[in-house]
Amino acid sequence: MIDISSPYIIVTALSVVVILSYFFNILSKKTNIPSVLMLIVTGLVVQQLLTYTDQIDAQDLMPILEILGIVGLIMIVLEAALDLKLTKDKAGLILRSLIVALLGFGLTTIAITFIIEYFTESSLRQALFYAMPMSILSSAIVIPSISSLSEERREFLIYESTFSDIFGIMGFYLAIEFLHADTNAELVQSFAWNVGATILISLVLSYVLVWLFQKINTQIKLFLLISVLIVLYAVGKMLHLSSLLIILNFGLILNNTNLFFKGRLASWVQPESVKRILHEFHLITIETAFVVRTFFFVVFGATIALASLFNIRVFLESFAILLTIFALRWILLITLWKRPIKTELGIAPRGLITILLFFAIPQEFQIPEFDSGTLLYVILVTSILMTWSLIANKKTDFYDNLIDEDITSETAVVSDESESVESNSENQEPEEPKQLD
Repeated sequence: MIDISSPYIIVTALSVVVILSYFFNILSKKTNIPSVLMLIVTGLVVQQLLTYTDQIDAQDLMPILEILGIVGLIMIVLEAALDLKLTKDKAGLILRSLIVALLGFGLTTIAITFIIEYFTESSLRQALFYAMPMSILSSAIVIPSISSLSEERREFLIYESTFSDIFGIMGFYLAIEFLHADTNAELVQSFAWNVGATILISLVLSYVLVWLFQKINTQIKLFLLISVLIVLYAVGKMLHLSSLLIILNFGLILNNTNLFFKGRLASWVQPESVKRILHEFHLITIETAFVVRTFFFVVFGATIALASLFNIRVFLESFAILLTIFALRWILLITLWKRPIKTELGIAPRGLITILLFFAIPQEFQIPEFDSGTLLYVILVTSILMTWSLIANKKTDFYDNLIDEDITSETAVVSDESESVESNSENQEPEEPKQLD
């Protein structure tokens, strides 16, 4: 039997997974099937191989999943912040997507909380922590999948999924702090310290890091800064701060230096240097997020218990949650987006952050009766519906283009015939009037 614990086997396996993920991305762009689904299936294959060799238990991979999730979370928020360009002409679009994301997360969380409380007979506090992860859109799935959409639709979905990630993550960790508070006064104090101190500290650190990073002349600096950000995130978590605000504010300030560095602070910024740093940072965050996402979903697939999918209670609970997600999304989009929503309605996938927060639920709020098959159903079905929506949109665009081309060609033919008639009439000499005898 092959010893899969051999370093050469492990290195080969890791490299093959990355290569497969690269081809999954290419296939995803051509078919609109999310690469996440392919990675989860790869994880299921890995699970079967581990079971067959009986050398490693798939559940032993859980600590690795948690570490990958933390690094992936930081990179996803940073990548999202570097994509948020704050300009006046996009203020309406940004505000609309922010409201949809905030209301979507809040209302969906409330509704799913009652569904989980009904099916598991748990307390509302416990159900809340299971509802929040399933109420968050996954920008890690949305952003790479919507390249075929129009610019306005694409920007709306990018902003919406990014805001949903940010609100969901911050809401989850703030809820932990609030529910540990014993009195209302302690609750207010905890909120003021958590949000106020985090915003102040993150702004100061972000300004200093942007200024300092321009002064580093060595080539080895990108992973240095990422390491600094990870350290700040970890220290912030230990101090019970909303550490993601540090990552978010840094990305926003770096990508919008013209907005944040004004007056005397303008002398702190060298536009060309910032532009170069921003370009390099985009590359490193995209590459790192790609690798982390790849291994995260493969490891997640390797830890899935497929038997739970055949549980009738799990199926009914998942169906109720999915129906709630898309019903509320339809109401919000029809009310606030005020444009054709057929495609946008189906683009509401759950992914990395949903899984990460699910495994981050504190011990005292965990529900023994909750089956992880529900989580798997929600992730798979939302991803499949997104695939169907994008494929349907492509077909609609294809037929619309054909109709437009037919109309254009018919118009051109009629126009040519008209021009031909006019030309002939101009070239013809007028007939002399017949004289009467």
